[in-house]
Amino acid sequence: MARLLLAEDEEVLRMLVSDTLEDDGHEIDEACDGEEALNKIMAHDYDLIVLDYMMPVFTGLEVIVKVRAIPEKKHSMILMLSAKSQVSDQRAAMDAGADYFMAKPFSPIQLSEKIEEILK
Repeated sequence: MARLLLAEDEEVLRMLVSDTLEDDGHEIDEACDGEEALNKIMAHDYDLIVLDYMMPVFTGLEVIVKVRAIPEKKHSMILMLSAKSQVSDQRAAMDAGADYFMAKPFSPIQLSEKIEEILK
């Protein structure tokens, strides 16, 4: 079992993904925007942080940059999810410090498989 943070502003998608990952046996914390995600990252340690690219308050990119600037959090594993699937968008996420990138749309099962691959 791993502890994950899922930061996604689309409530239905967040609930669907969260339910799938909980069914896989993971403990899931949820955030609905970048500010809430950053506050939870500061308060807890996660095995994986799953961030949406476009969120209110702070974007996923802004959250990554802030996390990478915090010495005790800079090695956190981060998976960026995005509907922006151009190579330049993926490069921007990786340049900001994302460890992994997954383009939307995806099925919850595809995300579950990706997360299991990352956590091995």
